[in-house]
Amino acid sequence: SGTGHSDLGDILLMPTTGPLHLNPGTADAPETGYRSRYSHSSETAHPGYYAVTLEDYGIRAELSATARTGIHRYTYPGEGDRHLVMDLSHGIYNYEGKTLWASVRVVSPTLVTGYRITQGWAREHYTYFAVRFSRPIRDYGCRESVASAYQGFWRKFSTDHHFPEMAGRGLSLWFDFDWADAGADDLTVQVALSATSAEGALRNLEAEGGSFDGIRASAGAAWERELGKVSAEGTDEELKMLYTALYHTMINPSVYDDVDGAYRGLDGGIHKADGWNNYTVFSLWDTYRAEHPLLLLMHPQRARDMGFSMLAHQEQSAHGLLPIWSLMANEGWCMSGYHAVSVLSDAVSAGIGLPGDRALEAMDATATVPYLEGLEDYMKIGYVPLEASSTGASTTLEYAYDDWTIYRAAKLLGNKSLAQKYRQRAFSYLHLFPFGENFAQARYRDGRWKKNFDPRQTYGEGFIEGNSYNFSFHVPHDVAGLIGLMGGEKQFLSMLDTLFSQPLDPRYYADNEDIEESCLIGGYVHGNEPSHHIPYLFAWTSKPWKGEYWLREIMERMYRPVRDGLGGNDDCGQMSAWYIFSAMGFYPVCPGSGEFVLGAPFLPRMTLQLEGGKSFTVLAPGVSSRNRYVQRVKLNGKRLTKRFLTR
Repeated sequence: SGTGHSDLGDILLMPTTGPLHLNPGTADAPETGYRSRYSHSSETAHPGYYAVTLEDYGIRAELSATARTGIHRYTYPGEGDRHLVMDLSHGIYNYEGKTLWASVRVVSPTLVTGYRITQGWAREHYTYFAVRFSRPIRDYGCRESVASAYQGFWRKFSTDHHFPEMAGRGLSLWFDFDWADAGADDLTVQVALSATSAEGALRNLEAEGGSFDGIRASAGAAWERELGKVSAEGTDEELKMLYTALYHTMINPSVYDDVDGAYRGLDGGIHKADGWNNYTVFSLWDTYRAEHPLLLLMHPQRARDMGFSMLAHQEQSAHGLLPIWSLMANEGWCMSGYHAVSVLSDAVSAGIGLPGDRALEAMDATATVPYLEGLEDYMKIGYVPLEASSTGASTTLEYAYDDWTIYRAAKLLGNKSLAQKYRQRAFSYLHLFPFGENFAQARYRDGRWKKNFDPRQTYGEGFIEGNSYNFSFHVPHDVAGLIGLMGGEKQFLSMLDTLFSQPLDPRYYADNEDIEESCLIGGYVHGNEPSHHIPYLFAWTSKPWKGEYWLREIMERMYRPVRDGLGGNDDCGQMSAWYIFSAMGFYPVCPGSGEFVLGAPFLPRMTLQLEGGKSFTVLAPGVSSRNRYVQRVKLNGKRLTKRFLTR
């Protein structure tokens, strides 16, 4: 369920035996450090539980978790020296200087607390921790691999062995334990995290602590309860893919507060979430499309809490902005658009308890920050010029859609002036289509079009992580208008047919990290998000069966329950949310509209258990790869005459 960039991995624990190593070694020669080889054949993985054998040490490592703690159980071999390494200089997407400072205090023989401050994707990331061991510490020490320029008074003594306060920028620690009780070779380690303080981590540890087997059982039951909200019929492989996708949709956004509601805010201060949980990891350029609509459908209470988290982010922002890409009390500034407005508009229209006027105020504030990626030009001339952004064309398309969602929220809340303002801005996409042309194109501030335009080229054409051919269909709020702009249904269908049937020349993706051959169908790029709604656009034409054909092709080709079975990274559940919706046979082409566009069910039966004891069941007897076309649709026994469902 990862993203195109990475961070975190703040507290590395590694059980070892034999000679002590505090450096990781290399992948080619793991024996030169604390690394260990392992085999996939020794792995066991279930929701809420993972286990693997570390072959170099003969140690069985087991992992489970609660909302705010992780728990480890290491079973060592019966003989030899046994160690536990804690490497606070390690991290995901690591580089020299990433760790700004780390500090550890040995509080008691079974309790260690500390913190780590890093600078990465999350520009200023604080991780506090409390670690409880099932055995008393017998001996411990550390190594500081980064020399300090300061040589002052606190350097009067050695801090590398049995000194209960250890700190530095390249800090690695080791612990040895008392193994006096005969016949027991396991060590349990529970790690509680907090972004506020070591005291917050301790409170989380006290509230969510327990035995390994108890926590494993609770985690398994929690996942069974959540995954059990969907029941379905299909082959073993189809169901494995379905539940893998569903699991991926529930990993992020994630809870980012202590058990008492305390959390670190975007302003660096400690705040209190009162009556809601604070969330982080908002990969909104990806997830507004299907992940958040799915959460709103299946988990409205969590969707409400995420809405409050976004409003708190905007209130604490020095810019007055809703999150663009929120990561651990930091704004990551990744990708374009201000898609939190789409999520909030959808939530307000669903009536899940968000304050509508406050949400609308935050949307309007976000959409009027002049220095946000060409927004001043956009508000003046109706598009983002290349002088203001190298991806001005796609940014304009995204702003126009986002503005439509603000228009809809304003209209729903009775704010006529804002509704009129954003309705007008929602048609800004028209500025990107030269007269008589069917492709959106980048242009300069004086109105000139970019020369040597190539609609299949990703880089240098004014589009972010996509090309004009795919992005030209990114007008989800006015598909009928787009069809007219392209010359009518015949030309629109021709554009769609060519996109799916004409192969993309390898020169367009040979050195392109945003497009992989495995995620292509013709020129349609499923491995990145801007294209996800395109197969459903056939529903606006007289030939919706063409969309049904391609949807089945995507489901069968791009989603397989194997190691390389996903065409592209999941981007915090968006790829998988697309699969869940498409398996049910409908999709939120225009999030914020409250509408779902019909496709074709993938499974014979699929049932969603909704909050309040309600359920929604999709029946498609006899559906298969050969029998993929929809003949008629009934809702609660009544035949539908349109290809849309309304929430």
